[in-house]
Amino acid sequence: MAEHRQSRKRRYITWGVAGAAVVAGAGIAAQTSMAATTWPAQKTYTGRAFDTCTAPSLAAMKAWKTEGFYGAAAVYIGGKNRGCAQPNLTASWVKSVNTAGWKLIPLYVGAQPPCQTSANPEKFTAANAASVGAANANDAIAKAAALGMKPGSPIYLDMEPYDITNKACNDAVLTYVRSFTKTLRAKTYRAGYYGFSSSSAKAIATATNKTDLPGNLWYALWDKKNTTTTDWPWDPKLFTDHSRGHQYMVNSKETRGGYTITVDRNAWDAPVALIG
Repeated sequence: MAEHRQSRKRRYITWGVAGAAVVAGAGIAAQTSMAATTWPAQKTYTGRAFDTCTAPSLAAMKAWKTEGFYGAAAVYIGGKNRGCAQPNLTASWVKSVNTAGWKLIPLYVGAQPPCQTSANPEKFTAANAASVGAANANDAIAKAAALGMKPGSPIYLDMEPYDITNKACNDAVLTYVRSFTKTLRAKTYRAGYYGFSSSSAKAIATATNKTDLPGNLWYALWDKKNTTTTDWPWDPKLFTDHSRGHQYMVNSKETRGGYTITVDRNAWDAPVALIG
């Protein structure tokens, strides 16, 4: 198993991984200290969340909300490597599901590492990692803003598995991620990161230099444990202050309110979008 929820065709290409982590304990302080302007207060959600490749219809979202099992949903706002079309994901949809009580988690599928084995429409190199990171972040901000996700919202960068023992490749990833993060923060958007515990997220969690790394970490560890603490793979002082998400189950076919959707389950204790 490998890819995050992109396309089914790419879902099971390179799995050999399991979790993730976030930057230093004072996650919120690390995020807000970057901007000269006053940051909007963080909106935090704690509870169950789901992600699925294509944002469901408004009718399905309203039906699922009535059952109360999930309180938040991750949506793929953009990126050349996004695997599914998003016919439902509009500013009107975002406003309506927010009014219905949903919290939204913006996810951006940016460029992927040069050493990654999967075929991707966009990859960065060691030479252009910083410039591509900035360009991707600016695109992510534009996409989020167009959907009504205001400054102060997080944007989670999706980084799929790669060989973190390849130093040149890993260094390029860190350069890309730092550039993406700095660009987000300059526009007063919070930085988040989705990755796998034995590869892409581990690279962030174990980086000696934490400068300009994301302040929120969403780790894929498919152990079916609804927690962001008991299975945390790294130092418990990392990514505290409501800065963790945990994808703990994938490909769960569920029927709620008469609508059947295949989703991934997440335990969430981290920022969600500010809608307005």
